[in-house]
Amino acid sequence: MGETVQYIAFFILSVITLGSALGVVSTNNLFHGALYLLATLFGVAGFFVLLVAPFLAAIQVLVYMGAIGILIIFSIMLTRSMMHVEHPFNAQNAGSFITAIALFIFLTLVLTPLVDELGVEGLEDMNISFADEDNPPDVEYETVEAIGQVISDRNGFVVPFELASLLLTGAMIGAIVVSREDEA
Repeated sequence: MGETVQYIAFFILSVITLGSALGVVSTNNLFHGALYLLATLFGVAGFFVLLVAPFLAAIQVLVYMGAIGILIIFSIMLTRSMMHVEHPFNAQNAGSFITAIALFIFLTLVLTPLVDELGVEGLEDMNISFADEDNPPDVEYETVEAIGQVISDRNGFVVPFELASLLLTGAMIGAIVVSREDEA
């Protein structure tokens, strides 16, 4: 029963992720593309949850969806010319679509025989182990604590972390000032 739920969740997340990724590259509206990007990143966070990697899922949601995605949406909304694009059609759409399809076919033809040639035995030779119920992987819980200590330690990365936050705050204030209507 548990595997069936995981398969259904994987299928739903695959549809969300691939559908949103297709929306990112196919929409002509930049704002809608950014929203599709957020949905794609949400699907990737769901995959991390299915892989039992809650720390990576949380980082995906906090950093990519929360910080970068919202920063992209704010910068689109604060730039006057990006919200009202008069010529959304690009003459390179057909060529880029054909190139993407050709690249997909090429990678499929090249990678599929390699996976078949390696097989599961080839992956085991490369020290890649698969988890099952009888052989659960060893998980070190100290890594999250160690990351927290390195970031918050005075000799660690607290100063670059704070400088990056000041830089992003300054960039946001600059974007607001530049995009603001002149009152004169």
